Amino acid sequence: MTTTSPAPEATLDDATLVGRSRDGDVRAYEQLVLRYQGPMFRLAVRMLADRAEAEDVTQEVFLKAWRTIGRLQDDAAFAGWLYRVTTNRCLNILRARRLPADVDPDTTASPHAATRPEHATEISGQMAALTDALQQLTPEQRACWLLREVHGRSYDEIAEIVGANSTAVRGRIARARAQLAEVMQPWR
Repeated sequence: MTTTSPAPEATLDDATLVGRSRDGDVRAYEQLVLRYQGPMFRLAVRMLADRAEAEDVTQEVFLKAWRTIGRLQDDAAFAGWLYRVTTNRCLNILRARRLPADVDPDTTASPHAATRPEHATEISGQMAALTDALQQLTPEQRACWLLREVHGRSYDEIAEIVGANSTAVRGRIARARAQLAEVMQPWR
């Protein structure tokens, strides 16, 4: 007699994991954290240009999500909700800052250094320049650009995340692209 074991939680969709989490299943929530902590951290570190702050934001977001998951209306909307909470937390931090953050090149260098030192140096320089250029964008432009270009979110999703309409989002992204293209011209 063969018994079938339930499907591993890692293969379950977000809606199922959210439903189980709402019912108090900590392992299901752990799977959601494992699935989304990387993207949320990358968004936060690029928006804030501060690894420690990004780690704090990511932790805060997942703690808040655990405490409030019961209020989520649509289980399948979990990812968009996380992006919205993360983006809003980063925007609040940026608005509270008086001076721009110093950028630590160690946080922006590629973890996969090339075997050729000159190539690794060039890539590191490009990443540092991009991080500096991102800090010159308005926080709203930066959020929209990162959500679109780095995280692959649709214009409608971004609009919902940042609380603007799609036209405003398209405008912010277009201005961000133009400004970044100008600043990054020497690296082409």
